[in-house]
Amino acid sequence: MKQGNIIKEKSYCFAIRIVKLYKFLSEEKKEYTLAKQILKSGTSIGAQIRESEQGESKMDFIHKLAIALKEANETEYWLNILKDVGYIDERMFKSINKDCIELIKLLTSIIKTSKSK
Repeated sequence: MKQGNIIKEKSYCFAIRIVKLYKFLSEEKKEYTLAKQILKSGTSIGAQIRESEQGESKMDFIHKLAIALKEANETEYWLNILKDVGYIDERMFKSINKDCIELIKLLTSIIKTSKSK
């Protein structure tokens, strides 16, 4: 992957982790419903960021990033549920949740900066 766009790179790497988590949940834990939910929200973050690059306007750009932020918040919710019901352990949770929170912070910052320009 081409270097340079931090949010794009981090969201792509996060999506890879989410796909691997999905595989773990469905193959090892035989959990399909929650696995599908986190797969959808966790991979949507990067997809929305990619869409924002082709925004038709500044407002469209901000809107796509706001959707990515909503997806990141939803993903954090599913991660907490997975931890609290015992599908993922504390170590696994802390690792992937840290990345999710980082994406939330980056997206929030980009949106705020974009709105103020």
